[in-house]
Amino acid sequence: MKKAFLRAAAVCALALMPFVAEAAEGFATANVNMRSGPSTRYPAVTIIPAGESVEIHGCLADRPWCDVSFYDGRGWVAGQYVQALYRSNRVYVEPEYYRPLGIPTVVFEFDRYWDRNYRGRDFYRERDRWRRGPDWAEERDRNWRREEERRDWRRRQATDDGEWEREQDRRQWERQQARDRERARERQEAREHQQWQRERERERPEWRDRRDDGRREGGSAENYQGARKEERARQLRELRRDGEVRTVPKCVFNDFACEND
Repeated sequence: MKKAFLRAAAVCALALMPFVAEAAEGFATANVNMRSGPSTRYPAVTIIPAGESVEIHGCLADRPWCDVSFYDGRGWVAGQYVQALYRSNRVYVEPEYYRPLGIPTVVFEFDRYWDRNYRGRDFYRERDRWRRGPDWAEERDRNWRREEERRDWRRRQATDDGEWEREQDRRQWERQQARDRERARERQEAREHQQWQRERERERPEWRDRRDDGRREGGSAENYQGARKEERARQLRELRRDGEVRTVPKCVFNDFACEND
């Protein structure tokens, strides 16, 4: 009985082995990127042209991404870009067709998959970045961009602050220059006033001497004041005569009035 049971189990295992190990044939429905992981954020491995056949090794259970081979490359393609033959019809590779198409459900093991398929690729050097998943890598890129923007903002702010400080220094220098010019003008006016005071002090004794001479000649203050009035009257007459000379009209021939003047 036991031998019969083991023989039946072996037969069943042999019957199921081709079903599990065999890969399904698919066709690309458009020019699609074959990527290094089940997400559009993973690095692209190659482009599969529309209509080319691929070998489907398995698909994820939670989302329609399939592990495929194209020529000598291997990677992941979204199920919406891959069709397979099902009952003489082409159908998109979706979870409800996995078992009828003979497509096994697989799990994406990053380290094992990348070590086996991408050691010669440039992006393999950044596997530590991608190991945490494309969402983390994208978030890291966003944080890096935000940090770059903050650094740029700080640099611009520092530049603006420097320009503001230079502008403040320039304005302060201009105010200082204006104050210096004002002080220089005040000093010049003070020197001119002192010079005028000195000249006035020098002229004051001469004026006193002339006043005393006039008093002595006149004999009294009234005579002195009278002499001053006469002097002013004489000056006015001279000014009036000078004005008349400047405004004398042209004389005509035999004009005795002009000749008398």
